[in-house]
Amino acid sequence: MNPYKSNFRLGTIIIFFFFFDIVYGQSYYPFQNSSLPIEERVTDLINQLTREEKISLFGFDSPGVSRLSVPKYNWWNEALHGVARAGNATVFPQAIGLAATFNDSLINEMANVISTEARAKYNLAAANNERIQYMGLTFWSPNINIFRDPRWGRGQETYGEDPYLTSQMGVAFVTGIQGKDPKYLKASACAKHFAVHSGPEANRHTFNAIVNESDLRETYLYAFKKLVDAGVESVMCAYNRVNDEPCCTSNTLIKNILLNEWNFKGHVVTDCWALEDIWLRHKSLSNSVVVAAEAIKTGVNLDCSYLLQQDLKKALDQGLLTEKDLDNALIPTLKTQFKLGFYDDPKDDPWSGLDKKNIRSKDHIDLARKVAAQSIVLLKNEKELLPLKKENYKTILVTGANATSSDALFGNYHGVSSSLVTFLEGVVAAVDPGTSVQYDLGCNNTDTTHFGGLWVSENSDITIAVIGLTPVYEGEEGDAFLAPNGGDKKDLSIPAAHIAFMKALRKRHNKPIVAVVTGGSDMDIEAIEPYANAVLLAWYPGEQGGNALADILFGKMSPSGRLPVTFYRSLKDLPSYDDYHMKGRTYRYFDGDVQYPFGFGLSYTSFRYSWVQQPDKLYSENDTIDVELRIKNVGKTDGAEVVQAYIQYPEGTDLPIKELKAFKRTNVLQGGEKTVRLRIPVNDLEKWDEEKGSWATIKGSYKIDLGSHSRDTKLEASFKIK
Repeated sequence: MNPYKSNFRLGTIIIFFFFFDIVYGQSYYPFQNSSLPIEERVTDLINQLTREEKISLFGFDSPGVSRLSVPKYNWWNEALHGVARAGNATVFPQAIGLAATFNDSLINEMANVISTEARAKYNLAAANNERIQYMGLTFWSPNINIFRDPRWGRGQETYGEDPYLTSQMGVAFVTGIQGKDPKYLKASACAKHFAVHSGPEANRHTFNAIVNESDLRETYLYAFKKLVDAGVESVMCAYNRVNDEPCCTSNTLIKNILLNEWNFKGHVVTDCWALEDIWLRHKSLSNSVVVAAEAIKTGVNLDCSYLLQQDLKKALDQGLLTEKDLDNALIPTLKTQFKLGFYDDPKDDPWSGLDKKNIRSKDHIDLARKVAAQSIVLLKNEKELLPLKKENYKTILVTGANATSSDALFGNYHGVSSSLVTFLEGVVAAVDPGTSVQYDLGCNNTDTTHFGGLWVSENSDITIAVIGLTPVYEGEEGDAFLAPNGGDKKDLSIPAAHIAFMKALRKRHNKPIVAVVTGGSDMDIEAIEPYANAVLLAWYPGEQGGNALADILFGKMSPSGRLPVTFYRSLKDLPSYDDYHMKGRTYRYFDGDVQYPFGFGLSYTSFRYSWVQQPDKLYSENDTIDVELRIKNVGKTDGAEVVQAYIQYPEGTDLPIKELKAFKRTNVLQGGEKTVRLRIPVNDLEKWDEEKGSWATIKGSYKIDLGSHSRDTKLEASFKIK
């Protein structure tokens, strides 16, 4: 080689880096080269970091490394039903209401809007170098724990009691949040809380959930596996123990199942201060240094506390870890940051142009209204009172403790909106100015003898009473400060004052009363049902709750929400709250009398089912069950039907009574019909064989039920698996 040419090339490279240094004030490293594979970039960055710098990156509040232009970053962000705790944002219905839509494509659309607003907020904050909590792009949502018992205050955060419905809604949410760009994540989603976590809330930091392998696999881990397969970027380990192992140092859950068996490639984050619980409360390990070492060796990558940042150096000094252990544990979180574009030129970011105009845009607000309307469940409609014809009701009273409540709209883990529409405001906006709408609080949450608005109700054409729970009566430990049991419910009752108020209204007159019930769980609807001509369950419907209610009341939309949980008659019908065995719980294992079954919801119209294609008579393990049916709207108005397909298994010990394995929401015009196709992979009917420690397909005769809820059979057929 010509030495002069070689020296010339070397000089050119030196000059390039010299000018890069002058312009950018830093050295140029391979990890900053966006054309390199992420694996190479992560390896290079780790090689540039000192031991102390590596340790500093293991906490949720990461200081960054200024000398390498590694940004300061706060990983803690929430987006359960909209960007939360970050100022003005579109507030969608609480997660349990999202599940009630039985519309996973709509939830995917909503999640895409959430990540759009998240990117816009991140862009605005980053432009001002504001690296603060709740302005990041790593969201610790969704909560895909199974709502196994109605006492759990945080059940409102979930998609209900069914593993299949939870998985479908969860996958739709995750893919909407993370986006479809082949190179970059739009935002990062997190499946939580891994695993077997659904109360009791009061002792969640010490509780040991005992569960058999079948329930673990078929119920508690089912949705987590589906989300991992769908590419969820993060998994959060829970506070509790499972079969004596603290979740965040569980070799069974994290190392064996999540990492080795499922081949999860994202990062594992702890629930907040969960590592502290392991030695202070569970007392499973001797001290915080040992906990830090075990967490890293088990597979934890990020700590929602400061324990790893404080104790990893001690763990290294004591020989409990090697620096290679640190490097391996740091790789997944750094990969997430690279996927989010933190080390690339902002102009390469597909969402760099999003700004304040993309937050609470008209389209986003309209979508919040649509989702809320689809979530509302009609439980009673005596003599077809609803929908209301506006011309028949010129004097309306809107009353009740929750009629103007922001809490009753928000639920927990919520954002805030600059234009909330309360239930009162929604009704007022929907009627013409010539209609007299009055408001009276009517009752509070505690007084069972003193009420307002009774005279007004007596002299109105119709009364709309908004009652029920709010998040201060059910929720997370500490947040639901009026809940009698550490955030959990002790019974199914709505406030006694609300029941007494409904009785007082009915005692005064026989005019129509519509009860609108708010809440995030199973409630004793029968306590107020006799005093109302119609009952609507509104959940916690988000910022457009009032408009959504009006859309249903006045027939702009026919109700199509379905219950994602069983409404039991009494807690006496259920096993002990701290018993995690599924026997006797949820529609899958409970066959007693109920208020309303899983999947239930009335409509303003009715539908007739007929077969187009029944299942084949015989299937093998790798086949797919294809069925088609025709839905005809035989009622008086347009409407949406939610077709639900349930599988009954061959007779056997401890098998579910039936299980939801497909559903489809379809709009049908009055007098019209639609063909619905449902597909069920045979391998999704596998059950866990405890003796073999693996999944197995049960041979024998099966039955498929098609209907509008779990105890409704409009069509049925039998088939066999060989």
